Amino acid sequence: MRTTTPETVAELIARQWGDHRPGLKHADGVLSHHRTAREAAARAALLVDLLPPGAEPHIGVLLDNTPEFPFWLGAAALAGAAVAGINPTRRGPELARDILHTDCRILVTERTHLPLLRGLDLPGVRLLITDTEEYEALLAPYAGAKPGEAVLGQGPGPASRLLLYFTSGSTGAPKAAICTQGRLAGAGASLARHFSVTPDDVHYVCMPLFHGNAVIADWLPALAGGAVVALRRRFSASAFLDDVRAYEATYFTYVGRAVQYLLATPPRPDDRAHTLRLGFGTEAGAVDAARFAERFGARLVEGYGATEGGASVQRTPDTPPGALGRAGAGDDLAVIDPETGRECPPAALDAQGRLLNGAEAIGELVNKGRSLFEGYWRNPDAEAARTRDGWYWTGDLFFRDADGFLYFAGRTDDRLRVDSENLAAAVIENILARWARAAAVAVYAVPDAVAGDQVMAAVALREGAAFSPEGFEAFLAVQPDLGTKMAPRYVRIVDAMPTTATNKVHRVSLRREGFDTPDPVWWRPPGESAYRLLGPADLAALLASYEAQGRAELLGR
Repeated sequence: MRTTTPETVAELIARQWGDHRPGLKHADGVLSHHRTAREAAARAALLVDLLPPGAEPHIGVLLDNTPEFPFWLGAAALAGAAVAGINPTRRGPELARDILHTDCRILVTERTHLPLLRGLDLPGVRLLITDTEEYEALLAPYAGAKPGEAVLGQGPGPASRLLLYFTSGSTGAPKAAICTQGRLAGAGASLARHFSVTPDDVHYVCMPLFHGNAVIADWLPALAGGAVVALRRRFSASAFLDDVRAYEATYFTYVGRAVQYLLATPPRPDDRAHTLRLGFGTEAGAVDAARFAERFGARLVEGYGATEGGASVQRTPDTPPGALGRAGAGDDLAVIDPETGRECPPAALDAQGRLLNGAEAIGELVNKGRSLFEGYWRNPDAEAARTRDGWYWTGDLFFRDADGFLYFAGRTDDRLRVDSENLAAAVIENILARWARAAAVAVYAVPDAVAGDQVMAAVALREGAAFSPEGFEAFLAVQPDLGTKMAPRYVRIVDAMPTTATNKVHRVSLRREGFDTPDPVWWRPPGESAYRLLGPADLAALLASYEAQGRAELLGR
């Protein structure tokens, strides 16, 4: 493994030139490191020629995990451009907004995603459809390009933008976090050193590359350590072990409840017959990490670090079960009560590590020291909110034990994370407010034993209106911007929306009560498409599932 820290990701791409060992594995074959660098160089040259004069050097990439995604990441790095990862679960105007907000004049996509773009108004945006003859013909004249030959402006440098990755938050619309080449190259090299990545490793990329986890924690350390990258088009729990064996993978990353999905697959006698040595990610939890290690014989390492780079938590050998670790080097992390601005008291934990004083110990994680946060694209208000009072506010809830170890406790009030996707409550509320029978709507997260969060909506009906599950389902079905994970799992019908003294919706009380309320609650059980009333037997089964998962404290029990 190379020990020198590169200054740019472009340098990491250029290092691959002339290395004819395997570098990229995918469903259709194996490419060398040299070939991946050559493909990136060709696309960099094409980009330089296609980008209109005066346009921002931004490329939207709406792709599954195909080889074209890392090719365009490498092309952007070599040219001194930036990739905006476009989330294919977004819909309609919200999808168009993501593309236009990041000033993408070129959108790289594939035929499978063309229906998402049908009917969208994308002025000035040129589509490149990768799996077509036209695309191959467009690339052909650039086949002989080499790294460094085609650049924009002064070319790539440590301060050059490379990623504009969307992250949701309390302001509603997703924000595009800026990630520069210097910070990303440093992060990749740091992880490669931390996990001792070598050219003998194979990094299995099964999380989506439009998300920061796959790029920052999987692709980049592979580049820095000279490892092979193996791509899975989309995550599949049932195909995970087969892929690991076929690719001889040694490392993978995960987010959210991916590990629980893997554990839910039927056990096999050959569960430990593989090359995997390590998984790195977030939100698996101590119990599932232990179950994974026992079943598959590979350890999981939990970490915390937002795409924005504002704060990080680093695991140490003495980190207790359930904790993520302590503040990263140079960070001065505190758990702050956002209402008072004061630091929360230490957590009181029982002998089983269960939190006893969550009401006072849980607060927002804040970095009071130096921050690597590089801002949001064209969003000064969100930037100011994130860095108010000279501190970096993560937007995530934590608690801290008496020894200084930090424990993740969820997201701030109006953020939801369903199956590893961050959703903004305000966006869903705006959609549900179109329903003619609704007088008021509030959307919030309720914890889920598998998916992390589920979407719950409290709805106050218009006078004289009644809730019709069939009518509500029909309404949801025709909303063009309702993403695949936005539809409420639970719908609570309230006589009036609870409010605070300042006439804001009292989300805290709604979340605290969850689905255990005297009000009628309609729900769609997992795997079902129709809403039905949540009855006593359903409620008992749900509560039992939380107890079994050791998460009853999230429900106030």
